[in-house]
Amino acid sequence: MNSRDIRQQFLDFFVSKKHKIVPSSPVVPFDDPTLLFTNAGMNQFKDVFLGKGTRDYTRAADTQKCIRVSGKHNDLEEVGHDTYHHTFFEMLGNWSFGDYYKEEAIVWAWELLTEIWKLPKERLWATVYKTDDESFEIWKTKTDINPNHILRFGEKDNFWEMGETGPCGPCSEIHINLTDDLENKNLVNAGTADCIEIWNLVFIQYNRDLKGHLHELPQKHVDTGMGFERLCAVLQNTPPSSDNYSTDVFSPILKKISEISNKEYNKDNKSSFQVIADHIRSLTFAIADGAVPSNEGRGYVLRRILRRAARYGRKLNLHEPFLFKLVDFLVKTMGDVFPELKNNQSTIEKIIKAEEVSFNATLDRGIELFEKLANRLIAENKKVIGGEDIFLLFDTYGFPVDLINIMAKEKEIQLDEKRFNELMNEQKEKARKSSKMKNQINEIALHSLDDFNISENVEQEFLGYDKLESISKVIGTKSDDKILYLIVDKTPFYAEGGGQIADTGEVEIDGNVLRVVNCIKVEDKFVHIIENEKQIPIRNNAEAILKVNRNRRWDVMRNHSATHFLHKALREVLGTHVQQSGSYVGPDRLRFDFTHFEKPKDEELEKIEQIINEKIRENLELNHLRGIPFDEAKKMGALMFFGDKYGEKVNVVQFGDYTLEFCGGTHVGNSSQIGMIKIVSESSIAAGMRRIEAVTGRGVEEYIKVQNEKINEEENKLFSLQE
Repeated sequence: MNSRDIRQQFLDFFVSKKHKIVPSSPVVPFDDPTLLFTNAGMNQFKDVFLGKGTRDYTRAADTQKCIRVSGKHNDLEEVGHDTYHHTFFEMLGNWSFGDYYKEEAIVWAWELLTEIWKLPKERLWATVYKTDDESFEIWKTKTDINPNHILRFGEKDNFWEMGETGPCGPCSEIHINLTDDLENKNLVNAGTADCIEIWNLVFIQYNRDLKGHLHELPQKHVDTGMGFERLCAVLQNTPPSSDNYSTDVFSPILKKISEISNKEYNKDNKSSFQVIADHIRSLTFAIADGAVPSNEGRGYVLRRILRRAARYGRKLNLHEPFLFKLVDFLVKTMGDVFPELKNNQSTIEKIIKAEEVSFNATLDRGIELFEKLANRLIAENKKVIGGEDIFLLFDTYGFPVDLINIMAKEKEIQLDEKRFNELMNEQKEKARKSSKMKNQINEIALHSLDDFNISENVEQEFLGYDKLESISKVIGTKSDDKILYLIVDKTPFYAEGGGQIADTGEVEIDGNVLRVVNCIKVEDKFVHIIENEKQIPIRNNAEAILKVNRNRRWDVMRNHSATHFLHKALREVLGTHVQQSGSYVGPDRLRFDFTHFEKPKDEELEKIEQIINEKIRENLELNHLRGIPFDEAKKMGALMFFGDKYGEKVNVVQFGDYTLEFCGGTHVGNSSQIGMIKIVSESSIAAGMRRIEAVTGRGVEEYIKVQNEKINEEENKLFSLQE
C-alpha cells in the first residue's frame, strides 16, 4: 500500500462519516502571532474552538502541513537520531465542532485502524487522561481492545495543549507496540521506537488563559491528529519493524541524495541522509508558503535548519550548494498533493541556493577552526570549550552557536555557555551605550503616565487622518527642564509607528506658541513633546490649538502611500515571497526593507518603478477602512505579516483595486497626489534582505535638481579641459 493510497483512504473514510474535506492551511500562520509555524491540524480552527468564529460545517477532515521546530513542540534535535520525529510532517486529522464527541471519535479511530487498515489489535494500546473515566469506559465497552491495554497517564502525556495559552483538553492516544513483548505496558509513553504513538484524539473543552487558569469552552470539540509518516511506516513495514525513512515518503529523496553525494545510504551515514531529507522538506514547504530565511523569528529558524542540513552535507563530502537540487525532486513527488510547491518552485530553488552560497565559506572555515580547537582540547584531556573560544567562532568568524553545539556533542565536549552569554551581553551593552539617538529628546524615557498631572482619564481621539488642526483641551502634563510633555483630549498629531515618522508642528496655549518636535504613544495616549525654553506653566483644562506642519505631513503621506505601491510592485515583479521587513517613512525619503534572495536586476527595478508610476497616474482613490473587525479584514485579503500585533479592530488601506494592506498610518486621498516615485538606491542589508530607498513628490524635484547640478558640474569640468 503506497502513501498516496493511505492518505486517500483516510480522507475517504471520513467522507463516509459525513465530514467535509478541507484543504491544508499554510504552514506559515501569518495571521496568528502566537505561532512561528503551523504545528497542528487544529491551528486553522483555533477561532472556532475559542467561540470567536464559525464554519458552515460541523465535521471536517484533512491532511495538514506541520512544522515543529520551536516553542512547546520542537522536534529539531530528534531528527537524525531516531526514525519517527520530523521537523516537517503531515498530520491527518478529523474534527467535530460541537457535534460528536468522545464515543464517535474513539470508535471510528478503532474502526479505521483495525477494520480498514487491519492493524493487529494485539499490538495496539490506548491511553487516557488520569481522571477521564468516560474515555476509559468507551474504550472498554465500545471497542474490542484488550482491556489490559487501556492505561491512564497524567498531564505530561494525556492533556493536550497547543501552546502556553489557548484551547486544550484531555486526550486519548493510540500506540502500537512494535516488539515481540506484546504485554509490556512499560513501553507505552516511554519515548522509545519500540512503541510509538500513531494517533492522538484530543477532546477540547477548555481555554487556558495567560495566568494558566482553565475556562470551560462554550462547546466541546474533537481534534484528532495522526502522523502520516508514522502511519505509512507501520502499514508498509511489517511489525516489529517500523522506520519512517524506509517508506515511499522518504525513500525516493534518499535515493536522490545518494546520487548527488555518490554515497550509499547505510548505517555509517544514515544521520546525514535523514537530516538532509527531513530538512529540505521543511525548507521547501515553508518557503512555498511565504517564509524566507533571515536573522529573526521564523526566518532565523529556517536559516538554522538550512545550515544544519548544509553541515551534515559536509559529512557526505558535499561542499558545493546541493540542497536546492533536491527541490525539483520533492516537487515531482508531492506537487500534485500540494500544488503550491509547483507554483513556487523557481523561487524556492533560488532562495535556498542563495542561502547555501552565502553560508558555504563561513561553514568550511568554521568547521576547520572548530576541529582544530576540539582536537587540541582532546589532546589536553579537556572536555569544555571556553566561552571566549565560542564567542570568537561566533562573533569573528560568524559560525552559528547551534552548529558549534551539535559538533561539540558529537565529540562529547561541553560548551561554557554561561561565559559565552556573559560576553554576548557585554557586547550588547557596549553597542547600546555607543549608539546615538537621532533625536536627543527621545533619550528621555517615558515608560508610564504615573508621574503625569492628569486631570481626567478620557479616551483620546486621533483626528489626524482627516484634519491637521484642532482646538483641544489639556488633560495632562509633565515638565522636564525645558521640555513639556502634553496630553490633550483630541489631536491631529501622528505618533511615530509602523515606520511612519511622527508629526511636528506647533501648539498655542494661553497666547503662547510652542514648538511640537515629536509625538509618541505611552499607554495608548498621544504624548506631545514640546520645546518650552521659557518653562511656561501649562494648566489642565486650558484650551490648546494644535497645528501639524502641513507641508511636512504631506511629504510624509506621499512617501507612506508610495511604500504600499512599492510593496505590491515588488511582489508582482520579484515574486510573492517578497515581504516587508522594515520601513522608514519620513518627509525626505522612504526606505523599504524586504526579503529577497538576490540583487534585483536593473531592468527589474526599472519595471517596478514604471509600474508604480503608471498606477500613480491612474488616480486610484484611497479607501481607508478604520476600526473594522480583524476577521473581516482577513477575509478581504489584506496583506499582513508575522510580528505585527493586531487587535480586534484594525485599519486597512486600499488604493483602487491595486493595494490592500493592514496599516495604521496616514495617506494621500488618491494616488495622483503622490506625484511620482524615483528609486534612488537598492542594496543588501543582510543575507536574504534587501533595501530600497526612494523619493516622491517634492523629493523627486530635489533629486532632479541635484542630478542636473552634477551634470552641469561635469560639463563645466569638461569645457575647462577643452579650453
